[in-house]
Amino acid sequence: MSPPPAAETAVPDPVLTAERAHLARAGECLTQMRTAASAVIDAGVDAWASERLGAARAERLRALAADPGVPPFFGRTDTAPADTGAETFHIGRRHVRDTAGDPVVIDWRAPMSRPFYQASAADPQGLRRRRRFGFSGGELTGYEDEDLASGEGDGGFLEAEIGRPRSGPMRDIVATIQPDQDDIVRAPLAESICVQGGPGTGKTAVGLHRAAYLLYTHGGQLARTGVLVVGPNRAFLRYIDQVLPTLGEVDVEQTTVAELTARVPVRAVDRPDVAVLKGDARMAELLRRALWGEIGRPADSVQVPLAGRKYRIPVERLKRYADDLRRRGRADDDQQLLHYAAGRERLMMMLAEDARRQKERAGGSPSDAETRRAARSKEVRAFCDEVWPARDAAGLLCGLWSDAGRLARAARGLLDDDEQALLGWATPPRSVRSAPWTDADAVLADELAGLIERTPGYGHVVVDEAQDLSPMQCRAVARRLAAGSLTVLGDLAQATSPWSPSDWQETLTGLGRPDTVVRPLTRGYRVPGEVLGFANRLLPFIAPGLPAATAVRSDPGALRVRPVASLAGPLADVVGDLRQHPGSIGVVCADAAVTEVVGLLVGAGLPAAVLTDDGGGAAPVAVVPAGLAKGLEFDAVVVVDPAAIVAAEPRGLHRLYVVLTRAVSTLVVLHRDDLPDALRESREDHAAL
Repeated sequence: MSPPPAAETAVPDPVLTAERAHLARAGECLTQMRTAASAVIDAGVDAWASERLGAARAERLRALAADPGVPPFFGRTDTAPADTGAETFHIGRRHVRDTAGDPVVIDWRAPMSRPFYQASAADPQGLRRRRRFGFSGGELTGYEDEDLASGEGDGGFLEAEIGRPRSGPMRDIVATIQPDQDDIVRAPLAESICVQGGPGTGKTAVGLHRAAYLLYTHGGQLARTGVLVVGPNRAFLRYIDQVLPTLGEVDVEQTTVAELTARVPVRAVDRPDVAVLKGDARMAELLRRALWGEIGRPADSVQVPLAGRKYRIPVERLKRYADDLRRRGRADDDQQLLHYAAGRERLMMMLAEDARRQKERAGGSPSDAETRRAARSKEVRAFCDEVWPARDAAGLLCGLWSDAGRLARAARGLLDDDEQALLGWATPPRSVRSAPWTDADAVLADELAGLIERTPGYGHVVVDEAQDLSPMQCRAVARRLAAGSLTVLGDLAQATSPWSPSDWQETLTGLGRPDTVVRPLTRGYRVPGEVLGFANRLLPFIAPGLPAATAVRSDPGALRVRPVASLAGPLADVVGDLRQHPGSIGVVCADAAVTEVVGLLVGAGLPAAVLTDDGGGAAPVAVVPAGLAKGLEFDAVVVVDPAAIVAAEPRGLHRLYVVLTRAVSTLVVLHRDDLPDALRESREDHAAL
């Protein structure tokens, strides 16, 4: 390992000098690549070509955008001598080439970069040496070599990079991806994967890096079909939103389930029992019945105008046409499912085709254009408006919740009377827009919209915190999947929703990929062993069959558990002390205690603000409602009154497990009441904390 800058002698390290020169060269080449991309000239062939060229040029420039804090490379591999001689490759976040087209830095996703992540002394994969670099503010400050023939190299750089303080949004882990993570990142596009990852195992980062890898490897295909990242809330998305751009991928859509299903204006909140019922998988069949079950029965024949004459279609044939289409719309095989709007269009064309056949039998020869006009005639439209009326998802759902009889017909054999009473509105709203819509209603409206018309799909979907999705939310994600693949990320021990499953099969089935392989990540890279061990005391109570995550690093000073009579003084003292160290600070408390906690901190002169669901409230000290903590991490975390967090909701122990595992370096637990029984071991153990 090279000495740190402060310890450098008068004689410079020749290796460090050479690597700094290569760093400067890579930076110059990257600048030249940006200049070349900017200089692409529009040949002026036509407007469409000019527009596409401009879009491609803008995308290329965004992908090559400079980030002063991100060096062009972070590692290097030296191959073992062979007949063609040894080779050296610098590994970075994107490919960098010189003016002759020769590689200066190899993209981390390229096949020749994989040995950097996978090679070991037992399996060097053709390498004799792996080199990691240390940087500070973009300046190369040191390096560490690992001799893969002898296994020498202490891994200090790797451990320091994993544990270094990080303020602001999540950064990529491209320099520290471990072999078990790399196997998931580089899985084939056709393979759907479920990652069961304990706290600090990097599951979120792995999912995002897999998206970046797939975009690199299958760029042409995914440029057409797109990649979608679904997170639990806007605060989480704001936390992760810089990872993919840092890796050069700027055209990935990141959203929440609520944004994905925003079919109605949400202005109300369901009671827990109502929310659970609306999230139940039975609602899919109820909505299908409500839509298709109200198609009418033709009562009379129809006269269809075609090429100057009218042709009568008898009621028996009309009934057969409608019945055949209705059966296709209610098919159990979703691959053969006919969407409601397409069925209406098809019925109109069937009437026109019937009239066409009649004319042909009489010796006529109507054109396709005449047949299409017949399908749009006022007579055909009037018939379809009566038998197969156009439907709007929000309007249909509003009518269902407002009309007990209508709901009862759709719910027969599915829901009992008490369940139906939970769904119905006591007072019908004045209009669809003014209805008391909830988040769960929005998901149901999205289900209806997907039955009425096809929902556009993506080539790959990444779903984070998937253990908290309701069955109906799973269906909403599955509709966006089409024929693509999934990366499902989550931790059953962190499941806090009332419909959270005990295993992954139910969720994967709801997502439309029941055969997806579950891959565990159990090595915690970010959370210190002392913190993880404390939180793991909860596992026998919340997920008894789940293997506990183990930490790769230890810090005896990482955990402090402190009983206090009052928060007023101790909270401000603890936060003030933590502010003397670099890194982010999160103060996590029960949602109902947020106002009190913010008041105490601000009153003590500390720069605290509440972290909100939309990602607002950024401050040096973030006060985090326990309900928003999932997926976030802070260098230092202060947990206030864990007993209150547990008491606030039915799955309070699961929520506490989430809260306790948000710390990267330091966890301080302040409790006015006794700790929950699950966290208390013997008095001696507790006193030692």
